[in-house]
Amino acid sequence: MLKDFKAFLLRGNAVDLAVGIVVAVAFGAVVKALIDDLIMPIIAAIIGKPDFSSLLFTIHNGQFMYGAFINAVIYFISVAAGVFFFVVQPMNKIIARYSKEPPPDPSVKKCPECLSTIPAEARKCAFCASSLGSVTVQETV
Repeated sequence: MLKDFKAFLLRGNAVDLAVGIVVAVAFGAVVKALIDDLIMPIIAAIIGKPDFSSLLFTIHNGQFMYGAFINAVIYFISVAAGVFFFVVQPMNKIIARYSKEPPPDPSVKKCPECLSTIPAEARKCAFCASSLGSVTVQETV
């Protein structure tokens, strides 16, 4: 049983998930510091309040704390923007850089009738039996 547990922990997915959680917690701390120390003071300079959690209204002794909701929206938008600009965008650029399509294979071409991939020297399509005589076709993979 202990051997199975060790195999589970050392499997790639569990280790990747643990690393992802640790990085997410650290990233969350950085974003929280960014919001608390930079963004909220800018908002306070413009609006006059650095923290909206004290904003509320009361209807029939029920308090609606819309200020806490405003704070949560600001945090959410900041985290989403941080993830997008500092994680998603760079990863998309890295993936695009390394996933270039290989050059087309010169030994095959497409049939102009059925679009099947056939040998480049073929004069007749094996799939639709159309004659390829002097028709120029595009090369593909």
